[in-house]
Amino acid sequence: MTGDLSAAVRAAVGAVTDPELRRPLAELDMVRGVEVDGAVAHVHIALTIVGCPAADRISREVTDAAASVPGIDEVDLSVGVMTPAERQALTERLRGGRAARQMPFGPDSLTRVVAVTSGKGGVGKSTLTANLAVALAARGLAVGLIDADVHGFSIPALLGLTDDDGRPPAPTRIDDLMLPPVAYGVKAISIGMFLPRDQPASAAVAWRGPMLHRTVSQFLTDVFFGDLDILLIDMPPGTGDVAISVGQLLPHADVLVVTTPQTAASDVAVRSGLVAAQTGQRVIGVVENMAAMTLPDGTTLDLFGSGGGAAVAAALSATAGADAGGADAAGADAAGPDAGSVPLLASVPLSPALRRGGDAGVPVVVAEPTDPAAVQIARVADALAMHPRGLARRPLPFTPR
Repeated sequence: MTGDLSAAVRAAVGAVTDPELRRPLAELDMVRGVEVDGAVAHVHIALTIVGCPAADRISREVTDAAASVPGIDEVDLSVGVMTPAERQALTERLRGGRAARQMPFGPDSLTRVVAVTSGKGGVGKSTLTANLAVALAARGLAVGLIDADVHGFSIPALLGLTDDDGRPPAPTRIDDLMLPPVAYGVKAISIGMFLPRDQPASAAVAWRGPMLHRTVSQFLTDVFFGDLDILLIDMPPGTGDVAISVGQLLPHADVLVVTTPQTAASDVAVRSGLVAAQTGQRVIGVVENMAAMTLPDGTTLDLFGSGGGAAVAAALSATAGADAGGADAAGADAAGPDAGSVPLLASVPLSPALRRGGDAGVPVVVAEPTDPAAVQIARVADALAMHPRGLARRPLPFTPR
């Protein structure tokens, strides 16, 4: 009877999920022992590192899980730490056999990579990216988000990943693996999470090309996102170093272009799409932000004009149509059925709710999902979720007999 009770407690404790690794403790070999003495369960677990930020939560949930087993009236929990050899074994298991510093988002990966770019700054690209990531996560997808706008990072604040001083949390490290913080179901990483704590939250990052390239490369190789359905990359505006680096590291990525309706923004936005095409990436759509809004009296305010998004989509469609004949099967699978066309996926109106959500760190798709801006962002999420990367025409890791 005691053996059955011990097995039940072990099963309950092993099913508790590590909040950072998002896997059960049993799978992570974090349950060291379970003994039952009468109605008392003695549970021993090992955390990944000393000072694990999730220690309190894990301890609480393990205690609750053990206490939920019928016949257990008291839980005696002891918490230890993995040895270096155990951590190494864990990181190797998490990588799934990949070597250290090997990028998991190659052309054969089933993770769809979407770089969100713009020709110029100030068009609301980061706000749209953060909301799009949250909307995709709300649809049940596993979503990662890389803030590659190193000089103008804003993703942590937009997702509410900041403390009272405006500082984002530092990722937990397990040896050479970094675990990204999670907000609204989105695993996010940003250079703002690595700035020295003795610097003000508004400290600037003044780096040139080689440092920028290394940062983007490390985000792709050293951050443990786990199995993702989609990875969004919030690109810096323009066609500079980071755009070139992402094109080199992820030539198979899809690209989403953000613009505002005015000609001054839309003409430049076309260039960012053309640079993506030159590196082999596929432009899958255009999102027009700050479009006309409907006022309470029913009139329309088109503060930034109109037609820019459609103009960008038309210009990029002409280029994509010329190049579609050379597209590979994997690229066509990711882009959808009409790979030679670049659609205008949404026209997001000016929205006080969208601005409020960004300032408060509560995305509008969560705070006010019926707001017109949130509805349009949801359309983009639906379009991306409709065409995941599939196995069609991809090599599989076995040989038929």
